[in-house]
Amino acid sequence: MTRVLVVDDSAVMRQLIGAALAADPELEVVGEASDPLQAREAIKALNPDVITLDVEMPNMNGIDFLERLMRLRPMPVVMVSTLTARGTEATLAALELGAVDCIEKPRGSDADGFRRIAEKVKTAARARVRQRVQRTEPLDGDLFTPADRIVAIGSSTGGVEALLTLIEHLPANCAPTVITQHMPATFTKSFADRLNRACPAQVSEARDGDSLVPGRVYVAPGGDRHLEVEGTTQFRCRVREGAPVSGHCPSVDVLFNSVARTAKDRGVGVILTGMGRDGANGMLAMRQAGAHTLGQDEATCVVYGMPRAAYELGAVERQLPLEKLGPAVRKLTNKEMER
Repeated sequence: MTRVLVVDDSAVMRQLIGAALAADPELEVVGEASDPLQAREAIKALNPDVITLDVEMPNMNGIDFLERLMRLRPMPVVMVSTLTARGTEATLAALELGAVDCIEKPRGSDADGFRRIAEKVKTAARARVRQRVQRTEPLDGDLFTPADRIVAIGSSTGGVEALLTLIEHLPANCAPTVITQHMPATFTKSFADRLNRACPAQVSEARDGDSLVPGRVYVAPGGDRHLEVEGTTQFRCRVREGAPVSGHCPSVDVLFNSVARTAKDRGVGVILTGMGRDGANGMLAMRQAGAHTLGQDEATCVVYGMPRAAYELGAVERQLPLEKLGPAVRKLTNKEMER
């Protein structure tokens, strides 16, 4: 039984979230708190396994509270956010700090939204919470000329922190890089902007028809569209509507399969932390096409689901700790290393 503490300044929302969680036989709501000060005392008294945390609250906002919590008593946290621009930015900041996942605050009688809260809390209970490791080594220790390669990265739960850690190792003229991260549509544009501020390369949300060129990183839009790579001599992004594949839209399998078809042995695939097995079959197709394939190791994953599935399928050429994946991608895509 997973013990949950619900933290939200709205009594109505606490009741709705609590009822949704209590309806799941695997979850027990052990307490509620209306602000971070009450939450701090409740955590000490009740020792919950997971907390759901509102972003905007009185006395101390959810981000400041989360930063202190992850520093002093790391534990699984699911952020519950509004759809406002301010709420989106705050939620992404929370995921950088170590929150396991986020969910849009359900409205009215949104039954599906409340079911998703229970699912995310159960996933969070199985997560390995870790604080983000900042890069310390300089990037300019070696010459970098982008080789004729395309990098494809897939991630899900825990992926915000993992992607930030990985791409900050990429140089300003990195090989063209495409990313599918499982994330609501309202978050992907803001997430791409945050990556852009953290990465020497230019990061943006992918648009249909974007040419894949060195120094650019393209993030799949969330929602009901898939990101693919198409072309023969000049590769470009294809953003198309589609049904979920491997349970997701956008799907990592769709992205990886497209890179296997187009780039073949010029591809470099990376699969990061996430629940489920999206990306495993696509990464196997990439490896069979001659691409290099890397997987995040179990010790550094928030959820060792997607990388495990790919590794057990034989799709992963090498497993590495998160902090070594960025440098490994840099070496595999550096033309200077081929000489």
